[in-house]
Amino acid sequence: MTGYPDQPHAGVGMGRGAARFAWPVVVACLMLAASGAVQVACAAVRHGAVMGRHGGRGVVRRPPAMTHVPAHWSQHGLASWYGTGRQLGHTTASGEMFDPGALTAAHPQLPLGTRVLVSSRQTGRSVVVRVNDRGPYHGHRILDLSPEAARQLGMMGRGTTQVDVRPLPGDEEEVASAPR
Repeated sequence: MTGYPDQPHAGVGMGRGAARFAWPVVVACLMLAASGAVQVACAAVRHGAVMGRHGGRGVVRRPPAMTHVPAHWSQHGLASWYGTGRQLGHTTASGEMFDPGALTAAHPQLPLGTRVLVSSRQTGRSVVVRVNDRGPYHGHRILDLSPEAARQLGMMGRGTTQVDVRPLPGDEEEVASAPR
């Protein structure tokens, strides 16, 4: 300490400068809270947004939903089933309540309401399900099935199975089939 009036003395004289900086920060925080951006950021954290290179949350990149299904579209890959408790009583992406007894599925891209034939490569069984939710978001899975659809495919014990998925025209009936 030199005793000169232009030198700060252990924090004395810094009050007005610090207050000048604090008010914009407080106002900005209040504006963020009022705009809902905080809730959006919290929702991104809850729903598993990816981590960026420097530790910050990045943008979740999911494929866009299709507006229509191409004529000869099909998909092959790993399917799982969901609905053990967390989903009960919650709404799906289509707005309906999750029903573990319904023949439904979650797909990341197919239009909601699309009916698809799902055939298990391991059991040979098939089931027609309606896409009413988005997902799966775990690993390289292509489809999440309701417990009833998984039971009809014979995959409840395994949890996952290799499947073939193809869309159905609007006039085919909902059926389940087993190998003869």
